[in-house]
Amino acid sequence: MNLMAFPRSRHRGAPRGARSDAHRGAHIALLACTLLLASTAGAGTVDAVRERGVLRCGVNGEVRGMSLRDENGHWSGLDTDFCRAVATAVLDDPNAVEFVPVGSEERFAVVRDGKVDLLARNTTWTGLRDITEGVSFAGVLYYDGQGFMVPRKTNTLSALELGGAKVCAIAGSTSIDNAKRYFTRNRMSLQVSVHPDLTSAAKAYLDGQCTALTSDRSQLHALRAGLDDPAAQRILPESISKEPLGPVVRDGDQQWFDLVRWTLFTLVEAEELGINSGNVTGAMEHAESDEVRALLDLDGTTAKVLGIKPAWGYRVIRRVGNYGELFGRNLGAASGLDVKRGLNAQWSAGGLMYAPPAR
Repeated sequence: MNLMAFPRSRHRGAPRGARSDAHRGAHIALLACTLLLASTAGAGTVDAVRERGVLRCGVNGEVRGMSLRDENGHWSGLDTDFCRAVATAVLDDPNAVEFVPVGSEERFAVVRDGKVDLLARNTTWTGLRDITEGVSFAGVLYYDGQGFMVPRKTNTLSALELGGAKVCAIAGSTSIDNAKRYFTRNRMSLQVSVHPDLTSAAKAYLDGQCTALTSDRSQLHALRAGLDDPAAQRILPESISKEPLGPVVRDGDQQWFDLVRWTLFTLVEAEELGINSGNVTGAMEHAESDEVRALLDLDGTTAKVLGIKPAWGYRVIRRVGNYGELFGRNLGAASGLDVKRGLNAQWSAGGLMYAPPAR
């Protein structure tokens, strides 16, 4: 900051030199206070997680492919695997995670209040949320879009045929406003039936209380796959919105924000470089390029700033995999959902997945 760029004070009193010294002293004190606050905030979550020995991760818990607990208590899904990646970066243990199911209307409050360290709950990144909720989105884990599901027996083939429909939607989501805008834009009437969560919205829809069910397409695919007769339901082809889903942390902790963001980028760039859980040890042993050494943090440069052990990138990929591995086992053909990569393919394959270089 160039202090000479500001006009001099015209008030009278102390000599000019004394006033100048006072101004410089006040400026230095303010700068010191700012740096102290930033340092205090930056150290918070990493130290808390390390001291606790477990990462508290807020998840949905109802969406197959994103976050779901089976009858044996095992959690699976893209969101839950991302939580495991972050736990590995901090604690070197993908199982050191406490999954905390949270509802759509309380999800930001639990982050702000420190009840969870990280929210990975198929949550759409919007400007209003990012600016006003006291939270920060660390990136995009999954590019989604809102769609509609209808009974196949109705022969409805397009969302443009839903004029006058009663549509079941989830409270606290972006789906309600998106549906209203879509119907208004296409001059169709709409009746929205709002439900507290996906389970209740789906039950109302399957009981015939609604003409259609609307939500993120990933949720619709997961729901349909779990039905006794998946073929009886049709997901209409239109995506009526942009739904970039990403992990969320509370504002004011830059170190934690950086760690979560760069864990995500590490997963994405590892896939681009062809490094996966099966070959990462070999890549480490023979790493000569600066991009691979930086990705795996073999020199400990980023670990020092993040407050964790060196080679954290190597540990994350070895124990959890790269982004393609996470997607494949949770959403791809191996998962039974067979969701296509689409927008979630690497940028070099026509998708939007792109990470800044680690070097």
